[in-house]
Amino acid sequence: MLRLQMILLTILFWGIAMPQSFSKASQAVLLVANQGDRDLSIIDANAGEQVATVPEGGITGHEVIASPDGKTAYVPMYGNSGVGKPGTDGRNMVVIDIAARKVIGDVDFGHGVRPHCVLFGPKDGMLYITTELDKSVTIVDPRTLKIAGSVPTGQDESHMLAISHDGRRGYTANVGPGTVSVLDLEARKTIAVIPISSETQRISISKDDSMVFTSDQTKPRLAVIDTATNKVKAWVPLPGTGYGTASTQDGRWLLVAVPHENKVAVVDLEALKVVRTVDVPSAPQEILVRPDNQVAYVSCNVSHKVAAIDLAGWKVQKLIDAGKGADGLAWAAQ
Repeated sequence: MLRLQMILLTILFWGIAMPQSFSKASQAVLLVANQGDRDLSIIDANAGEQVATVPEGGITGHEVIASPDGKTAYVPMYGNSGVGKPGTDGRNMVVIDIAARKVIGDVDFGHGVRPHCVLFGPKDGMLYITTELDKSVTIVDPRTLKIAGSVPTGQDESHMLAISHDGRRGYTANVGPGTVSVLDLEARKTIAVIPISSETQRISISKDDSMVFTSDQTKPRLAVIDTATNKVKAWVPLPGTGYGTASTQDGRWLLVAVPHENKVAVVDLEALKVVRTVDVPSAPQEILVRPDNQVAYVSCNVSHKVAAIDLAGWKVQKLIDAGKGADGLAWAAQ
């Protein structure tokens, strides 16, 4: 009897101690937008393996976001070319039921806009999508799938977007102009354009909203923007040209993908310098830090893999199969 009670107490303890996002009931999944396969990978986060793919039925999607309830994914159909290069101009965004593993909706932007990065507004619950050819960020109501407005960026090739945690500010990385547009999302206007380089890529924001990060594509360095002044306050030397970035949940580290070196650089956000690197498969693109701050996922598009980095030991603990051109990442937990 005593033995049975101990077993039951152990089960109860681990049931309480286990983070909700990783219990079996939560069905936590990692989503990966695969450019080459034109589909969405669904990866079981507990098992660390791909369990399904969903054909997008469009040109190709580069980025993905999940709804806060973890039930729905949104994938803008960018097109079949790179930024500023000739090719098809995507004009829609597909909506995917994650559990049913099928497309259930569509947002038509009315004309070719090359929609790319999509994020949920942290306060208003609206979808914000970069629409490059319109030099804007388009706002979509996820309940009706109707366009609710737009915010001009004043720049060409507004490719990636970061939103402050209070939902008031947006920041776009404008690739060809090499600038960052600062957006007032409530007033729906551009309030500043910050010069970075002749070309810049990707963008993210610190956990305390005090810094924005974007990678110079002409030199191995990272621009650190002071959000209080809307000016570059520091440059962080990198071991190669940087790309996607993501802060750890505790705000202590910034992870930077370095595609040509097959590494992820780790920046100390207090000292603003690289303190270590982690080897990953070919061409790391985007980084997503898991909500429990234990693992960072890195899409490696040439390798068709997602590298799972243990943030305690700073080593790749697992390589997860994904699709061709694995790129955008999103987290979904029910």
